[in-house]
Amino acid sequence: MKAIGYRQNLPVDQPHALEDLELPAPQPGARDLLVRVKAVSVNPVDTKVRRNTAPPAGQAKVLGWDAVGIVEAIGADVTGFKAGDRVFYAGSITRPGANSELHVVDERIAARAPASLEDAQAAALPLTAITAWELLFDRLRVPQGGGAGQSLLIVGGAGGVGSILIQLARQLTQLKVIATASRPETQAWCRELGAHAVIDHSQPLAQALKDGGHDAVDFVAALTQTGQHYAQIIESLKPQGAIGVIDDMAGVDVMALKSKALSLHWELMFTRSMFGTPDMDEQGKLLAQVAQLVDAGRIRTTAGTHCGTINAANLLKAHAFIESGKAQGKVVLEGF
Repeated sequence: MKAIGYRQNLPVDQPHALEDLELPAPQPGARDLLVRVKAVSVNPVDTKVRRNTAPPAGQAKVLGWDAVGIVEAIGADVTGFKAGDRVFYAGSITRPGANSELHVVDERIAARAPASLEDAQAAALPLTAITAWELLFDRLRVPQGGGAGQSLLIVGGAGGVGSILIQLARQLTQLKVIATASRPETQAWCRELGAHAVIDHSQPLAQALKDGGHDAVDFVAALTQTGQHYAQIIESLKPQGAIGVIDDMAGVDVMALKSKALSLHWELMFTRSMFGTPDMDEQGKLLAQVAQLVDAGRIRTTAGTHCGTINAANLLKAHAFIESGKAQGKVVLEGF
């Protein structure tokens, strides 16, 4: 089968940073779906793994943790799907990725794709929707339908996770949603997705909130450059507030949280599949709810840039675009 991967860690401007490969087709395990991949999207985690995780000597590593496709076969213990089902999912980081014609994924972290979306549009959703959902409801513990009188600051509202988090918070909670974005086009995108207000994160956050007429917030979703914004995030939070973090933040000073009794929560959507947690199937369930919200017209795709067919050259362009920090919404590819 066709696949795209890498054999050594190289900068994105090197032609062999990603390569077109021919690999044996995978075989599904007992709980697995064998999926013929139709579309994928690219996330910052793809670029981080490509730069930092070397494959075993003499082998290639296939990336890709967002896919839409058609089930071709199922494992012996699969109960929720059948051949011919159209599914979407974000796979496990401990298994080969979805940048391949055929891919296997545990049925517990997959769901039927939104019927109202084309493949590339649907491929934009799984990883970021899971991340945003878990951060909002499982980490920050905002109850669905709750949050009245409270506020959420989303740092990096125009990115992949921010784009879906704005929508989930507006549709499923009563929170006041304030997003950050630094360019006119990304600020307009955040408002279009439903943010009550947008502030510029190139300015100190606490002052930007005040200048916009906003009080301190109850929750912060720190999605990008958290180390850079950390002191301002703390200043922007009310006492007993909470921070949800998804990006790398080495050397954080947790003592800075003490005076306000702030809580810090890490969100990693791979945790459930990585450790096989008892609630691993919650990811499939929440993706099914996201699909229902999409088909009901309450949530829209966050697909932003279409980079063409799934091959090494186009994936390199996608990686470079994400590394530039200028991506709005999600970067998608479709077909082989």
